[in-house]
Amino acid sequence: MPEQSTIADRTKTGDRPVVMQVVPALVTGGVERGTVDVAAALADAGWQSLVVSSGGPMVREILRAGAEHIELPVHSKNPMVMRSNVERLSSLIRERGVDIVHARSRAPAWSARRAARGAGARFMTTIHAPYNLGLPLKRLYNSVMADGDRVIAISAFIARHALEVYKADPERIRVIHRGVDIDHFDPAKVSAERVIKLSTDWRLQDGVPTVMLPGRLTRWKGQTVLIEAIAKLERTDIRCLLVGSDQGRTGYRRELENLIAKRGLESVVHLVGDCKDMPAALMLADAVVSASTDPEAFGRVIVEAQAMGRPIIAADHGASQELVLPDETGWLVPPNDPDALANALRQALALDAQARESWARRAIARAQKLFTKQTMCAATLDVYRELLEEAQIDGEAAA
Repeated sequence: MPEQSTIADRTKTGDRPVVMQVVPALVTGGVERGTVDVAAALADAGWQSLVVSSGGPMVREILRAGAEHIELPVHSKNPMVMRSNVERLSSLIRERGVDIVHARSRAPAWSARRAARGAGARFMTTIHAPYNLGLPLKRLYNSVMADGDRVIAISAFIARHALEVYKADPERIRVIHRGVDIDHFDPAKVSAERVIKLSTDWRLQDGVPTVMLPGRLTRWKGQTVLIEAIAKLERTDIRCLLVGSDQGRTGYRRELENLIAKRGLESVVHLVGDCKDMPAALMLADAVVSASTDPEAFGRVIVEAQAMGRPIIAADHGASQELVLPDETGWLVPPNDPDALANALRQALALDAQARESWARRAIARAQKLFTKQTMCAATLDVYRELLEEAQIDGEAAA
């Protein structure tokens, strides 16, 4: 296997390993945030860190992290462009001595896999979602994400999905939960001024119990389920905040507004739009809700809420089952069940100060132990090291 001896030789000579992450674009989102975090961790560890994407505002974060960005049209699903990307990536791998190519999305993964294996680099993926199956061709399109020399699943739920649907090799799968920035989501670092500003902007009265559902306005995030649950509480002395942008889904936003009016909740439920200061927003919440009607691949909001010491109520499916300890850090309720959600809300809002403090301590400790950015990056670098060691062994055997 002569193509692998190149990596083995580089390992022997002590050259800095070169990792190239490939992502469609660097605009916003969990995939992009994970790419930036790992790029920074690689640079901090003294490795050469490359990121290939079609560009976007987060490129400057890649550069600030000490990594290098290379712009290519890897976001394209056009077969001709994808074929051209194979040649572009192959040349890049050879020119830069790339050891590991890490693809984080399907379209670039097809080009990256072929380029990596043709140029003698190891190929790995991170599966960030279960993906819709649809027609057989869609299943084939998705399958590339389960065909790496290593496959990172962002939850055990996703790992099971890869095994069951795409028959991934279980020996190659590594479960690495997404990590949140604990320095950012730290209640001790959120000033009173930040909280007061948001409270004023959202016209919240002091002492009014507040329920919050953070998430973009899209049907599967379960905003309608929460509205129906709030109606069942039959309380006008609370506030429910739906925090998130409609991202152009004006029809769904009108549907939510109509449902709020139909249930007579205009004074209780408010659509407050996007928020740039989520740590401060979470400090205002007495209960945080993740009511997703489809299983979450991870559920960043669930971890962020716990990191801020807030009781979390989540739908009992997908990765939520890995993130919440029932009756210790939150509640799990059947998905799409307003009655069960209303019952959990009653319990959360009835917590006294001492109980709330105990919940906060448990939630913060769990988030800081299991779901930090540092933990995620360290585990990812361990996977890279596995591949380098494997390449060295294969190279020595071939020699």
